Parts: sequence; structure tokens; C-alpha cells
Amino acid sequence: MLFFVNDYCEGAHEAILRRLVETNMEKLPGYGFDKYTESAKEKIRNACGCPEAEVYLLGGGTQTNAVVIASMLNRYEGVIAAETGHVNGHEAGAIEYTGHKVLALPQVNGKLQAETVKAYVERFYGDANHEHMVFPGMVYISHPTEYGTLYTKKELEELSAVCRQYEMPLFLDGARLGYGLVSKETDVTLEDIARLTDVFYIGGTKVGALCGEAVVFPKKAPKYFMTLVKQQGALLAKGRLAGVQFDTLFTDDLYCKISKNAIETADR
Repeated sequence: MLFFVNDYCEGAHEAILRRLVETNMEKLPGYGFDKYTESAKEKIRNACGCPEAEVYLLGGGTQTNAVVIASMLNRYEGVIAAETGHVNGHEAGAIEYTGHKVLALPQVNGKLQAETVKAYVERFYGDANHEHMVFPGMVYISHPTEYGTLYTKKELEELSAVCRQYEMPLFLDGARLGYGLVSKETDVTLEDIARLTDVFYIGGTKVGALCGEAVVFPKKAPKYFMTLVKQQGALLAKGRLAGVQFDTLFTDDLYCKISKNAIETADR
């Protein structure tokens, strides 16, 4: 029998469990300063084609979305998202709890369109009273979306151009990124995402790991980002837990193999 209830029905891929057991008794530094975390980060940089990228491993998707958004916005700014976006509908108010409003806009098949964002920002700055309003400070998208749809490279390029025109960071939620990367219908690569966004994350929790998301800043992370991670309770003391998992996921193309298996199973 095939189960498609959610992403959390099972534990982790056997290779990850095996590696966790093999490394269990090694004495390693905490907070992600261990050799496995460093190895995982280097493999992720190589996969993204960004040798200078800053990579951080966090525990889960909601933590990641909340910490990244809060770290990149000023207190008077909000985050633009599709009305169906995860941060708008399924984060239990985590974004608002950090003091930032989610500015929900209409979507097309779960996707936020560049022209929709541009029109909203133009209306905002065209309002003489905009200093009394919540500023659009960044744009959030999911890939794959909450509907399972995928952005094309052209759509990402158009969104990226609008964001850069108005100096708004583009944040891509990659909780299920593996499935998008290996889809036969996609023309978007990990290198494209790194080129076109200001921050994104590679989901592990939903793609074979026990837990963990890899946040990637292709250019530069916000100042004292790790301090902000800890301040919001998202820093793993035993950072090796995420490090070993991502090091395994990015060895021998396991991340893509897991994702391909999921798609092939769904096709069956």
C-alpha cells in the first residue's frame, strides 16, 4: 500500500540513520562547529554554484521562515506572499508574532506573479500616506508551491527583477525543494535559484531527514544572523544532528535520488 498522508509518516532515510549511528560516539564541538556540518555546508555551496554562500542549518520550516523573515525586515516592514503561501495560512501566526505583517496578494495556481507584486508596490509608493502604512520589505515564495506547482525560470527571473528594482529581498521557501528540482517539468536548477534569490532554504525534513533545513544566503547573511537564530530558539546545541544529515543527503546525489523516488511513486 502507498501512503500519501503527509511528509511526516516515516522517520528518515536508512543512510542517514546509519550515519548517525556510526558517528554517535564521536566527540564533536556543539552549535554546528563540527566537521560534518562544515562538510555539509561545503557540499551545499558546490551544489548551488556559490562558493561564497553563507549556509546555516536550522531545525524546521516554521522556525526557518520566522527567523529569516524577522532577520531581514525592519520593524515597519512586512513580507509579501501569495494568499495561499505557507507563511500566510499555515504558520499559526509565527511571522506576525515576530512583529511583521504578511501582505497577502492574489495568486495564480499557487504562484505569485511579478506583475502582481509590481502593481502592489507601485500603488503603495503612489499613495501619499504610505509612511503611515506597512512597507513591503521582502517577497516570499514557495517552490514547489502549496498547490504543488512549480515556478519556471522565466517567472523567477521576472520576480527577481521586480524585487531588485524596489530593493526587496526575494526569499524562496524550499521545504519541498527536492521534488521541484528533479521534476521532469522544471527548467529551474539549484544554481538558478541561488542566482535569482537573496535567500532560500533546502528542505531536509520533507526530503528524507529526521529534521533540518539548510538556509542559503548566496551573497551575505544579515548581520549576526546566528545570534538571531539563537535568540528565537532555533539553534541546535547538538548541531551535528543536522550536519550529519545534510552531509549524507548531499553525498552521492542522495537528495535527488530520494526526490526522484517520491515522484516515481506518485506516478505509480
